Amino acid sequence: MALRIKNGDTVEVRAGKDKGKRGKVIRVLPREDKVVIEGVNVITRHRKARPGTPQAGIIKQEAPIGTSKVMLFHERHEKAVRTGVRFLEDGTKVRYCKSCKETLD
Repeated sequence: MALRIKNGDTVEVRAGKDKGKRGKVIRVLPREDKVVIEGVNVITRHRKARPGTPQAGIIKQEAPIGTSKVMLFHERHEKAVRTGVRFLEDGTKVRYCKSCKETLD
């Protein structure tokens, strides 16, 4: 399955408790069809002090969120947009904005 979201993309959450928030994609989990977004879906972990554990105590961290709940944010439109894939003349595959047909990659 081809993912429409990549590391470093700015996305907007379209559903769930963090609806409307924007953030940068930190990590993509293609097998689980999820992404981790900076500042979105923050959970609290209670981590016990053990040898090799970098930090102990109550830690807040981002949890994965489903890719179906996010859309790519386009700076030109200042909103989330649908994306498509097309091939250039040299055969490279690029993403484009479906509303303005502008190449995103």
